[in-house]
Amino acid sequence: MTRFDSLLIANRGEVVARIARSARALGLRTIGVASQADHGAPHTLACDQVVAIGGTRPADSYLRIDKLLAAARAAGAQAVHPGYGFLSENAAFAQAVVDAGLVWVGPSPGAMHAMADKARARRCMAAAGVPVLPGHDDNDGDHGDGQQPRVLRAAALHLGFPLMIKASAGGGGRGMRLVREPGELDAALASAAAEAQAAFGDARLLIERALLAPRHVEIQVFADTQGQLIHLGERDCSVQRRHQKIIEEAPSPAVTPALRRRMGGVAVAVAREVGYVGAGTVEFLLDQAGDFWFMEMNTRLQVEHPVTEALVGVDLVEWQLRVAAGEALPVSQDEVLARYERGGHAIEARLCAEDPGHGYLPQSGRVRHWQPPRGVRCDHALASGCEVSPFYDSMLAKLIAHAPTRDAAIQRLADALDRTACLGLATNRAFLARVLRHPAFAGDAVSTAFLGQHFADDAARASEAPSWLRALAAASQAALPRAALPPLWAGWAASGRIETASPIEADSHSETWQLRGTPQALVASCGEVAHTITGLARASRSIVHACVDGRPVSARAAHDAELSWWLCEGAQAALRDLRLVGAQAAQALAAGALRAPMHGRVTQLHAQIGANVKAGSLLLVMEAMKMEHQIHAPFAGIVSALHTRVDDQVAARQVLIEIAA
Repeated sequence: MTRFDSLLIANRGEVVARIARSARALGLRTIGVASQADHGAPHTLACDQVVAIGGTRPADSYLRIDKLLAAARAAGAQAVHPGYGFLSENAAFAQAVVDAGLVWVGPSPGAMHAMADKARARRCMAAAGVPVLPGHDDNDGDHGDGQQPRVLRAAALHLGFPLMIKASAGGGGRGMRLVREPGELDAALASAAAEAQAAFGDARLLIERALLAPRHVEIQVFADTQGQLIHLGERDCSVQRRHQKIIEEAPSPAVTPALRRRMGGVAVAVAREVGYVGAGTVEFLLDQAGDFWFMEMNTRLQVEHPVTEALVGVDLVEWQLRVAAGEALPVSQDEVLARYERGGHAIEARLCAEDPGHGYLPQSGRVRHWQPPRGVRCDHALASGCEVSPFYDSMLAKLIAHAPTRDAAIQRLADALDRTACLGLATNRAFLARVLRHPAFAGDAVSTAFLGQHFADDAARASEAPSWLRALAAASQAALPRAALPPLWAGWAASGRIETASPIEADSHSETWQLRGTPQALVASCGEVAHTITGLARASRSIVHACVDGRPVSARAAHDAELSWWLCEGAQAALRDLRLVGAQAAQALAAGALRAPMHGRVTQLHAQIGANVKAGSLLLVMEAMKMEHQIHAPFAGIVSALHTRVDDQVAARQVLIEIAA
């Protein structure tokens, strides 16, 4: 037995809060780390002690092995849990922790090394008889030149199309390209290699035959140091964007008990092949005929582990900590599988700071109001007033619903998303609810091509604010005080009639609502649209009550100067009160003012004052949350003003460039 009583969690965000919860329940002292950008962040409050590690970007903070080990020494940590992401699958980090005399909560560095390189893992699995897709990796060339562009191209043409290009050294969709025809090949190879080099410091690629619409099914495995190795059933992670999962569920509707045992047996064999210990996930592609192929093994805890926990009724983080201390697994394979198959259905959605209606642009900034829903599990590290940094991944929280049936679990999760208030920046909350309620998802017509088939463009993904919510917001801003009145004045309402205009900007479009009546009986009209609003009252700074067209509603709102964010019955709106915008700023709101679509850093600037630009010309490139975004000229004109420089950190909606037509 290797007992320890203190644990350093080498990560950030919701996973730190998740691990700390289980660790503290076992009586362990928890130690967090925080970069300069995360000073005072909510995840730091979940730990007993926090060590500052400096830096802002991952490369300067959470990816620095020396800083993490120094933090462990300074705090007297006896064990290290890597969470997921960052260094969680880095064998060198695991080895450094072991060499420092600390307990590593995870598989051995040797097992991690065996699975860290996709090309090497493919060869290892193929040699062990595990099914893999036909492909080419860096060991297949003549005289060690398997990564030469000419060799990769020849291998691709020999394999045939469609193909999937993958980064050998990483995952998470980075360095991954689908190639459907030969004309796309050269550009895909170049861009995949460049992205792999930037993300992992390793440009090596592998090529596999692609399945265009398979399911992505993964098996949770667990092993102790006594030789017991079991699987805990599957999770279906087929709904993805850019090869990154957004919805996960268990059990998979496509997996029968017999298929579950076949896939589980292969997953256990994969883990046994590399001498695995701890929690891991073996990922497969599954076709409609029930054939499956090995993709990769994730040698860490997965984001979607709560789905398995809900069905099996265990705490997988507690298992990780107990196994790291030398304890045996508490259940047998037959027992855990019986629990899984009578456990009902669980489904998880990832709440991310991104704008689905504008190319999934990552968002950062301040969360003005946060209220998780009741009735479902919500793993998060958020609080009203916290900052979402542009330097890290966009995932904010996970919502997990559990019910006796799939239909009931879907409905419970969709309803919970309607009640999730994360105001102050754009998120994918409403989009997730729409995906869950889509007839094809409810009917289990799901594959990795699901979003491309049903939500292919920005218009399909956009969640436009309904007119009744815009009217309510415009009326509230014009007729109500910004804060709730003291109890003595609670029944007070403005006397006399209201005859005013409330100009707002919603979804980058300006409109003016004409308001007539009193706060107790208003008619709000805009063009040919009109809504009757009665009983308008502010219950608190963040809650407004009213009846809209005879229907009682209660809206949550958050304000920041002229900006406000609204949520009511699942509908949402982000508005700008144009009455509060000064003359200079109002002029900048004209069509020629190009604003930052997100918080981030300006990495390239291709515009100069006085330059003539054509429609579609590249003017500026921004970087945020590991993604780049290009800003192009919306029309031909002359650059009349520049409001930023390279390396500037800019806020969402900040004016960057002005163009005169």
